[in-house]
Amino acid sequence: MTGSEWFGAAPGGLNRYFTDLFHALARDPEVSVSAAAFGTAPDHPGAYSWGPLGGSTARRARTAFLDRHALHPGTVLDRHFCLYGPSAIDRHGGRPLVVHFHGPWAAESRLTGQRELLTRAKYLVERLRYLRADRFVVLSPGFRDVLSTDYRVPAHRIEVIPPGVDLSRFTATPPPRDGEFRTVLCVRRLERRMGIGTLLDCWPRVRAAHPAARLVLVGTGTAERELRARAEPLGDSVRFTGHISDSELTGLYEKAEFTVVPTIALEGFGLIALESLASGRAPIVTDCGGLPDSVRGLDPSLIVRAGEAEELGARIIAALDGELPDTAKCRAHAETFSWDVTAERHSTMYRDIR
Repeated sequence: MTGSEWFGAAPGGLNRYFTDLFHALARDPEVSVSAAAFGTAPDHPGAYSWGPLGGSTARRARTAFLDRHALHPGTVLDRHFCLYGPSAIDRHGGRPLVVHFHGPWAAESRLTGQRELLTRAKYLVERLRYLRADRFVVLSPGFRDVLSTDYRVPAHRIEVIPPGVDLSRFTATPPPRDGEFRTVLCVRRLERRMGIGTLLDCWPRVRAAHPAARLVLVGTGTAERELRARAEPLGDSVRFTGHISDSELTGLYEKAEFTVVPTIALEGFGLIALESLASGRAPIVTDCGGLPDSVRGLDPSLIVRAGEAEELGARIIAALDGELPDTAKCRAHAETFSWDVTAERHSTMYRDIR
């Protein structure tokens, strides 16, 4: 497996998924797995690092491309980020290649405001690195459609395998009811496509109905300055935490009544929704990408239309009025997303293409 960064070194959905899938595969006695990414690797056999974070993109890409660790003939190569990792072809010939499509790199960059010439170059890099793939893995039907339409990948080469959630990291306790404030939590990269602007737009209406409501925004990103400026008129009812540790995030889940995942574009699944459920907190999500798959089997009313501030605000108000699945139901639903099942489906796919 080749990734971008280990989750312990750099937070983010892709890095969380890559790290947790590695651990799940390593638990299978019939699978021999090694994994590489930048940053400090987990203290586990088979996990190693290409080096520290930082440095130029070109240097990191070259370092990862030249890596041949554990790539003996017959090894399946599973890439989780198109730019990093060795070629699937070397002096031994070709080896089976799996590509995890966590999102369209070029399109995501375009939404952050990058120049068109650069986003086109990224798209070409993606297409080149996908050329020899025997299988593609996506987390939801939504990204299967993106991969098929925008990258012209035949449907029969795409596997939809939902992710799991590490249940041991989270404890489901009832939300507090006797505090001064009522906390609504949003854990997202601060990028325009994540819909934080829509959430801020609806917040005055929420506050008018529930003056004790407080919105806590966890994360950093390229839109942080813009979003902080938009939140200034909302005063101390909105708080930005920046980057926080895992233990601090667990504490925020315990203090929150529920969470919001307001993405408006390019959402593969939304692992954060599963983490919220594992903590016993219902996530209100949009109908973007794979997000509905995380809650549809629990309560379809948790799904609102992406980018609709009025609809999102109304659902948040209803949640503060008590219209939510309880802690036990949320945790039970999270338990249906098992990393062991996800790992088993991967190992079956690896054997099929060897």
